[in-house]
Amino acid sequence: MRNFTSLTVIAASCFLMFSINSASGTPKFKNGNLEPETVFKFNNRFVLGTIDAASITNFYKKYPKLKTYQKDVEDLYKKKDYKTIWFDDKSVSEFGALLYHKIGLLEEQGINAEMPYMDLVDDVFNENVSNKLPQTDTELLLSNMYVFYASNVYSGVDAQTLKKIGWYLPTKTISYDRILDSLMGDPNRLNKDENLLFSQYYKLQDVLKKYRTIEKNGLWKKIEIDDANFKDLKPLDSGKVIQQIRERLFVVGDLKEDSKSQYYDQEMMDAVLKYKKRYGLKLNYTFTKEQIDQMNEPIANRIRTIMLNMERCRWIPTKLTKADEYVMVNIPSFRLIYVKNGKYDLVSDVFVGTRMTETVIFSGNIDRIVFSPYWYVPASIIKNELKLKMAEDKNYLADHNMEWNGGAVRQKPGPDNSLGLVKFMFPNPNDIYLHDTPAKSLFDFEKRIFSHGCINVKEARQLALEILKDNPDWPVDKINNAMSGEKETTCMLKNKIPIYIGYFTSWVNDEGEIGFYPDVYDRDKRLDKLLYGDSVALK
Repeated sequence: MRNFTSLTVIAASCFLMFSINSASGTPKFKNGNLEPETVFKFNNRFVLGTIDAASITNFYKKYPKLKTYQKDVEDLYKKKDYKTIWFDDKSVSEFGALLYHKIGLLEEQGINAEMPYMDLVDDVFNENVSNKLPQTDTELLLSNMYVFYASNVYSGVDAQTLKKIGWYLPTKTISYDRILDSLMGDPNRLNKDENLLFSQYYKLQDVLKKYRTIEKNGLWKKIEIDDANFKDLKPLDSGKVIQQIRERLFVVGDLKEDSKSQYYDQEMMDAVLKYKKRYGLKLNYTFTKEQIDQMNEPIANRIRTIMLNMERCRWIPTKLTKADEYVMVNIPSFRLIYVKNGKYDLVSDVFVGTRMTETVIFSGNIDRIVFSPYWYVPASIIKNELKLKMAEDKNYLADHNMEWNGGAVRQKPGPDNSLGLVKFMFPNPNDIYLHDTPAKSLFDFEKRIFSHGCINVKEARQLALEILKDNPDWPVDKINNAMSGEKETTCMLKNKIPIYIGYFTSWVNDEGEIGFYPDVYDRDKRLDKLLYGDSVALK
């Protein structure tokens, strides 16, 4: 948890270069290099050899607001044999000065946190302050600064809290000792380390910087329309609003140049499609009032969305996305991605659970594909829906190709089966799986929340073909025959395929283009309150 206040963004021409007036006594870094030009030195040089358990205990009595870090700091010194971490024989180490600099740039990490007693840390690096802290206090204060930084940047919300908010994807555990050794061995990892944060984090970070620049330069201008008399905009239309939309499309990168034209031409048509694709909208050239209202959302909202999704990225173990093969479903984008050998092998639209029957965020392993499946109707659906329909129509089951089976109801295989002609199973307590659907028209909607929790896949047949492409026991003809809808047939996979069902309302593709998606389950709102609520305790 965090207690958030705003920090000042420290502008620099190079991410890891900073320069402060030499009178302040803080280090100055060379352009493009982590080597400091001058080493900060205390007026009173000393050698601090060891820290003991008693001194750590006394420190937290003196600085109680840091007590949340006590256990991690104690473990850190145990693993370091209670030797000093932050001093060499002259001064605070160069790495300590670099870490202090990074604390001042937390906003670039999408974080608005401030560590307690930061004014004392500032004094440590200000040579004009003559009344220095005791040596042991300084050492332990810097260790707390490190744990504060690492926990906020590399870990995020703790695992127990994640379960409370319904995030059941695998979470990572971090070792402050190993991370510290890694960073001190190669300080450039403070800038980027995909062993600690997976690549999507850094893509979002780049876009965050871009959107903050847009905000700072006042480029996010409101698009003015007459609400009462507005008509949908279409190609060949003209007017000032076209010019304003064109300018926005240029600012966000959907247009390479801004011609200032008020005419809805081919160039703008192409840009509109790019914009709509990024927002998960239906791909056409018509621009509606609702879409202009979306464009007029404050840029601060977009920035906050990016920050929230950077936080989600902190929770993801980097090894998940380095697997040779996996399936990922992103609920807000209504999109499934099948990755094989590091490449997107298949991308498909999906629809997910309604607000009453939300699709759960979790992971599993696909172990089998079932062709022409039976649909075993869940007891909740029988109780809340079927019984009523059967009472109204005694032929309801027969008319819908259903039958009683051992006290339960199931729908027989066929093209009208609710699961379509194929399903992908991964054992889980929520009884959720991927499946085909006969209701193909539902994929025409932009906001696709229609199911009872399972994930309906538009390209389900193609997904089966891609998964079994290299399996000689399942040639295309056999798959087509199994999907005829006549008989349920199961294919057990030789190698289980990891599947991750996640929730990201912004995502950056490999071309650096960001997509923004609807917060269909209000999870952004809940995470925002968790992270930025006034009453939230420090993480």
